[in-house]
Amino acid sequence: MTKFLLAVHVIAAIVAIGPVTVAASMFPPAARRSLGAPDDADALATARLLHRICRVYAVVGVVVPVFGFATASNMGVLGDTWLIVSIVLTALAAGVLALLVLPRQSAVLETAEGSGEMEGTPGDGATGARAATVRLAMFTGIFNLLWATVTVLMIIRPGSTTGA
Repeated sequence: MTKFLLAVHVIAAIVAIGPVTVAASMFPPAARRSLGAPDDADALATARLLHRICRVYAVVGVVVPVFGFATASNMGVLGDTWLIVSIVLTALAAGVLALLVLPRQSAVLETAEGSGEMEGTPGDGATGARAATVRLAMFTGIFNLLWATVTVLMIIRPGSTTGA
């Protein structure tokens, strides 16, 4: 049963978390293109698609920690430090995505669609929108670094019997 749970956990991580990290990373440059060329429908459509991928796969990504907890419970490692650190980092990554990345993507899209101003952005609309995409790229990078760290912890697992 442990092997099955671990396999589902790893497959879910690849299928769910991978697309979010890639789409979130691609969003800021795509948004800058759509903001720089307001008449370019393809650029705006690309940004919308990337945002939708991020939203959908963020929800699907809930499966990863669910199967992670089931696997850890089956392996008897719920109290191990590496796992607790991974859980905290996973929660931080989810928080960054839900509270910093997705809302900012929505705000940038609203501005690109011409239906809103970037809140809390300095300067005129174009400069403020560009600054917003730069901050969004920073938060996306933090999100990706958190997931990369969790991945490394899952592979190395201090004290594991794999010899890694």
